[in-house]
Amino acid sequence: MNRETLLHILAIARGDAPADMLLTNARVVNVFTGEVLDADVAIAGETIAAVGTGYTGKTIFDVHGQYLVPGLIDSHVHVESSMTAPAQFARAVVPHGVTTVISDPHEIANVAGADGIRYMIAASEGLPLTIFINLPSCVPATHMGTAGATLNAANLLALRDLPRVLGLAEFMNVPGAVMGLPGALEKILAFGDGHIDGHAPGVGGPWLQAYVAAGPSTDHESMTAEEALEKARLGMYVLVREATAARNLHALLPAITSENARRFAFATDDRHPADLIEEGSIDHNLRLAIAAGLPPLTALRMATLNAAEAFGLKDRGAIAPGRRADLVVTPSLEDFHAVKVFAGGKLVAEDGHPAGEWPLSTADESRVRGSIHVDVEALSFRIPAKGTHVRAIGVIPDQIVTEERIFEAKVVSTDTTDKEYTDYESRITNYKSVSSVQSVDKETVDKEAVADVERDLLKLAVIERHNGTGRVGLGFVHGLGLKRGAIAGSVGHDCHNITVTGVSDAEMRAAVRAVRDLGGGLVAVLDGKVLAAVPLPIAGLMSDQPVEVVRAQMDTLLERVKELGSPLHDPFMHLGFLALEVIPKLKLTDQGLVDVEKFDFVDLWVSGN
Repeated sequence: MNRETLLHILAIARGDAPADMLLTNARVVNVFTGEVLDADVAIAGETIAAVGTGYTGKTIFDVHGQYLVPGLIDSHVHVESSMTAPAQFARAVVPHGVTTVISDPHEIANVAGADGIRYMIAASEGLPLTIFINLPSCVPATHMGTAGATLNAANLLALRDLPRVLGLAEFMNVPGAVMGLPGALEKILAFGDGHIDGHAPGVGGPWLQAYVAAGPSTDHESMTAEEALEKARLGMYVLVREATAARNLHALLPAITSENARRFAFATDDRHPADLIEEGSIDHNLRLAIAAGLPPLTALRMATLNAAEAFGLKDRGAIAPGRRADLVVTPSLEDFHAVKVFAGGKLVAEDGHPAGEWPLSTADESRVRGSIHVDVEALSFRIPAKGTHVRAIGVIPDQIVTEERIFEAKVVSTDTTDKEYTDYESRITNYKSVSSVQSVDKETVDKEAVADVERDLLKLAVIERHNGTGRVGLGFVHGLGLKRGAIAGSVGHDCHNITVTGVSDAEMRAAVRAVRDLGGGLVAVLDGKVLAAVPLPIAGLMSDQPVEVVRAQMDTLLERVKELGSPLHDPFMHLGFLALEVIPKLKLTDQGLVDVEKFDFVDLWVSGN
C-alpha cells in the first residue's frame, strides 16, 4: 500500500472524507467476537476503512437489514478438478460467496511442470476471486507413478517469488517427511520459514508426531473425528473437506467443540462443475455444518477468519478496518445463500450470477496443450493367469480411500490366433511392461484373467500418456458397477495418466482412443462408439469452454454412465482417484499395483491361491 492510498483510507476512517462505497443498514457479523452488530461499512477502494455509524459515501448500497459476512475462503482446492480454467472456476464459485481460495496446482504441474504453474498464475490474474498458490511439493507424488515432470527443491525455490505464492502445498510423501529422506528433506528445509500444507490420511501416533515436527501445519485428509482431534491437539489446522468424491464433513463434525473450533476450517479439495453450480463451494460446507448442529457463527468463523489465519492472510477473513473489502450479503445465517458478493470493494455477483465486468484471460496456453502421447493400437490389456485369486481395488462410495478385496479370478483361454497378438514374443514383452504382472511363462500365456460383470469385477488399466512409453499398469476394480461398455479419462490423480475400466479389452481400447483423439478428456463408450465426452484440451485436465458448457457436457456423460450401470454419484471422480498411490489402501499406477500402507508394489495375484 502506498502513501496516498493509506492517507485516503485514514481520511474516510476519521469521517473527514466520504467513502468510495458505503454499505448501509447491515447486520455485520463480527467473527472476532461472535457478535452481530447493526452498522455501516465504509470502503476505500479495495479496503474496508471503517465499520460503524455516521459515515457518508459517494456510492451507497442499502443492505436492508440483511447479514453482512466476510468473503468465504476455501482453504484447499485444486482448481483443475473443476475441469475449467481459472476464470471459469471463478464464475462458478464467486456467486456462492467465495472470494479467496488456496490453490494447489499440482494436477497441472504433474503434466506440465513449472510451465503449468506459471499458466495457472497468469490465468488467474485480475479475477474477482483471489487465487493464492501453494507450490506442489510432490511432483510426482511418489516414485511409483510416472508424471510428465519432476520438481525438486531448486525448481520450487525458483517459483517462490511469483505472484500470490504462499508456500509449499500438501506434502504427500509422509515417509519422506517422517524419515527425513533425501529429496523430501530438502523441500521441507527450503520452505521451513513459510507455510507447508499437510497430507496425512490415517497417520497417527509417533509418525504423526514426526510429521508435524517436520513442518506441515494444515491437513485436509482426516476421515474420522478421532483422527481430526489428534491432529488438532498437535497444533495442526484441520481442514474439513466436502468434495465430490470425498465427503468427510459429517464424520468430522463431532470433533469440533466450542473450545477447539478455532483450529478448524473448510475445504472442498476436488469438486466437479455440477456440484459447484448446484450445491456450491464453501457455502455448501457451511449449510451442511449448520444443519448438522454447528452454531452458525462458529461455522462462519471456520469459513473465514480461521482459514485466513491458518495461511497467514492478515488482510482478509473479517469485516474490520484495514481488511480487504471482500463481503457477502445473505438474508440468513442458518440457511446461508449469497445474494450479493463484493470482491475488493466491487459488486461482482448478484442473485447467484456474476455481475459487472470480469476480465478475459490472456494467458498463453501453448505450453499446456497437446499432452496426450499414446499409441493406442500397440497397447495390451491382457492379464496372463498366474493363479486363482486376484487383488481388486474396492471402491467406497463418497470416499477416495479404497479397500483391498480378494476375488477368485475369472480365467478364460486366450485365443492364440487373435490378430492383435499372434506373435508370442511380443506378447511376453507387453506383459513384462506391467510391474503388477511379474513373470510370464509358456504354461500360463494361453490363459488370461478377464472382467466378470456379474460380480462387478472390472478390468482396470493406467496408461502412461506423457512420454509415449506404452507402459500399462493392469488390475481389477470392484464397486464401479458398469454392466456394459467402458469409461476412461486423462484425469488420474496425481500423475494424470489415462485411467480406463470396462467390461472388455475392446471397449477399453475404444475409450482410450477417444481420449487420445480429444487431446484429453473424459469419455464413455459402448460397442466401440463414443456415447458422451467432456473434452479437456488444457493439459488433459481443463476445458477451454464456459463452465456452463462443461457442466452440461458432464451431466450428459454421467447420464450415459448411469445407463451403463454405475450407481455412483460421479464415477469419473472415483476413477480419477484409483491411480493416486498416496491414499490407502490399494491403488494402480502405470507401473503397477500399489499397497499404499506398505508404500510398495504388490503382486496382482494372491500367493497361495
